[in-house]
Amino acid sequence: MNRLVEIRSQEFLCRERAALDSKRRPFWLAQAEEWEQRALDEIARHFRECNQAELNAA
Repeated sequence: MNRLVEIRSQEFLCRERAALDSKRRPFWLAQAEEWEQRALDEIARHFRECNQAELNAA
């Protein structure tokens, strides 16, 4: 889950930059959305791995 923390940190930084850089706000918000999607993908991957491990143990 360390990877998720790193991804969420990048998302936060992009959102922070969007708040501070009005000229490039759309760019930074788009970047934040990409990082958010990566976070969701990471969460889904984690649950798939956990579920697969449980199936293999059964």
